[in-house]
Amino acid sequence: MLEGSNFRKPTNLFVHGYVTVNGAKMSKSRGTFIKASTWLQHLDADSLRYYYAAKLSSRIDDIDLNLEDFVQRVNADIVNKVVNLASRNAGFITRRFGGKLAGELADPALYQTFVDASEKIGEAWASREYSRAIREIMALADLANRYVDEQAPWVVAKQEGRDADLQAICSMGINLFRILMTWLKPVLPSLSERTEAFLQSTLTWDGIAQPLLDHTVAPFKALYGRIEMTKVDALVEASKEDAAAASKPAVTGPLADAPIGDTITIDDFAKVDMRVALIEQAELVEGSDKLLRLQLDLGGEKRQIFSGIRAAYPDPSVLVGKMTIIVANLAPRKMRFGVSEGMVLSAGPGGKDLFVLSVDSGAQPGMPVK
Repeated sequence: MLEGSNFRKPTNLFVHGYVTVNGAKMSKSRGTFIKASTWLQHLDADSLRYYYAAKLSSRIDDIDLNLEDFVQRVNADIVNKVVNLASRNAGFITRRFGGKLAGELADPALYQTFVDASEKIGEAWASREYSRAIREIMALADLANRYVDEQAPWVVAKQEGRDADLQAICSMGINLFRILMTWLKPVLPSLSERTEAFLQSTLTWDGIAQPLLDHTVAPFKALYGRIEMTKVDALVEASKEDAAAASKPAVTGPLADAPIGDTITIDDFAKVDMRVALIEQAELVEGSDKLLRLQLDLGGEKRQIFSGIRAAYPDPSVLVGKMTIIVANLAPRKMRFGVSEGMVLSAGPGGKDLFVLSVDSGAQPGMPVK
């Protein structure tokens, strides 16, 4: 088709294998056939993007979404290694230095190690070796955290006369966090957006070589929370419910036009007293284009009911002698035409399409409807 339309055919197609969940094909009954919309009701998109990136390569391989491994990897990598690098340094910068970073790097050689790694990581992204890129990034995240562990800013903060050291150490940690998030920006767009708001600086690949110095960051807010297994369990249960709902046949006809109302209890139903009634008289109501006046016999008790069924029964005489069902314990309603003492039951959407209910032969006026 492309050739016939004089369009160039693709020189290559980049595809991957199937996605399995917990080592097996997706299953509706097990709740592992998960829709994107259902996922987003329970978890964020960044976490799944990261997990897939950590497994993808340029080869045509299947990808297994192991839900327990997913939780552990996201918490270990994104939360503990990357975001935690910012949180453990930002507090000191905010409280002690008004959010301002140091004017010089505490460890230029370490920073240069990160800058030099950008070429290798960029090449991995470009060649679709995403899992290799993630491995390289996480190895450097470990290196950044090791630097903070060794410098121990929480100890330095308690030592007199070392404010400059504390600012430099924490600024170094935040700058390394900035590089890590720049590398991860293609995979974690939402987290990157929150990071840019915190750093008050846009994450760009070209900007990696130039650290943030004498720069003011915003007060630190939690950038990413841990994922609990309970959220994943809720996701699986919701997916089962989605599958069960999808397996039901589509509702058509009157039920689609007027869906069944909210569930009630047997006690709610028992409050409604429905009785068989004989329509003895039926007539038009002067001054109303909707109402009929019905005189009914409930077996020794007479009732008058005004019913909005005139459009369906322009000749009300056809109702005379009909056995029907009324709500007998409905509070009387005073109208300008008189008092209505109940409600006649009918079926249909309304207007001309209404049908007064009938009962089988043998039923007597006044009998309760069970």
